[in-house]
Amino acid sequence: MIWKIAVIAAVAIVWLYELYLSLLSLRSKNNAIPPCVADVYDEETHRIRLLYHREKNRLSMLRATASFAVEIVLLACNAYAAFAGLFSENQWVQMFAVLLLSAVASLVTIPFQYYDTMRIEQAFGFNRTTVKTFVFDRIKEFILQFALMIGLGSMLFGLHRSFGDWLILVFAAFATLFMLFITFLYPFFSRIFNKFKPLEDGELREKLTALLEKNGYRVRAINVMDASRRSTKANAYFAGFGKMKTIVLYDTLVESMTPDEIVAVFAHELGHGLHKDTLKNQLLTFFEMLILGFLAWGTLKILPLFTAFGFQDINYGFALIVIMSAEFALLAPLFGLLANWFSRRAEYRADAHAVKEGYGEALISALKKLARQNYSDPAPSPVLVALTYSHPTLAQRIDAIRVPEARK
Repeated sequence: MIWKIAVIAAVAIVWLYELYLSLLSLRSKNNAIPPCVADVYDEETHRIRLLYHREKNRLSMLRATASFAVEIVLLACNAYAAFAGLFSENQWVQMFAVLLLSAVASLVTIPFQYYDTMRIEQAFGFNRTTVKTFVFDRIKEFILQFALMIGLGSMLFGLHRSFGDWLILVFAAFATLFMLFITFLYPFFSRIFNKFKPLEDGELREKLTALLEKNGYRVRAINVMDASRRSTKANAYFAGFGKMKTIVLYDTLVESMTPDEIVAVFAHELGHGLHKDTLKNQLLTFFEMLILGFLAWGTLKILPLFTAFGFQDINYGFALIVIMSAEFALLAPLFGLLANWFSRRAEYRADAHAVKEGYGEALISALKKLARQNYSDPAPSPVLVALTYSHPTLAQRIDAIRVPEARK
């Protein structure tokens, strides 16, 4: 019984932490706005932004509470074991059954996602998603997420059966490779949800190509993604490993920014490449997987943990749920505190590269446009920044671009 209480208590603490973060975000409305970002919103837009974030945070709290309530019921009533008992006693089938129930339980968030997209995002002018697109997106997401969980569960099952106490290191290595494989497949996953077309010849294409080639990269393709089918929000990213890169631009970005502003964003991304930030992130990922491996090794040694929830033996699917929802979820804020600190330092270095390329003011202009389009918080809580922000605040980035000593 002590193990049951411990797991449920851990899930409750994680839920309370999520509520705490939402409350911190809500209270940011009272923070003074730094002068360098005072021009991002006019008075009326700032008022609307506050309403938007209030609605988003309230919905986030309700969604977290609904997920928590469903998970607590499943755990308290030994529902995972009861559902698995309807299937064959084969351990892999038992794992599949538990993960299937977990995936079905996650569907409780769909009404909240619908309200978020079709009501809140719609009311504030961001949404362009049709009901049909929303439904098909959720179906695709469910299939992909369930497949990923089965992949992780099967890997845990196979590695533990094959390597026993060597699970920690072997799981960390395989899980890291698995994550890299998923990253490699990201362009394929993107094509499941979106359509791409080549960027037309012109000033923007020429400047992006010249920027990459100047820094030793080769351009495989420059594509424009139809993000406007779902939202008015803008973004862009690199795809591909090594020196061969594919540039992906949201069509909303192309429509809303000047060529220099877009090139400034990619000068920043090049800074990440030149400073080997992707490699450093992979090392952090390995460390994170090492922690998961240790938790998996310890969890699978505790048979009373499984019997407390109605199982007769180890269930690898339930082990994965306990590790991700309770054990690692408790440690994640501590790991995130360190990882986000490193990430914010990397963002400063990447911004500095954009300045070096002569795009400092263009980057500031682009960042302000992105902040305005996404209703970003101009003065978030410092505690919230430390705990969850992988990027410095807009004001911090502008200060560092204009006065490099400001970030030291």
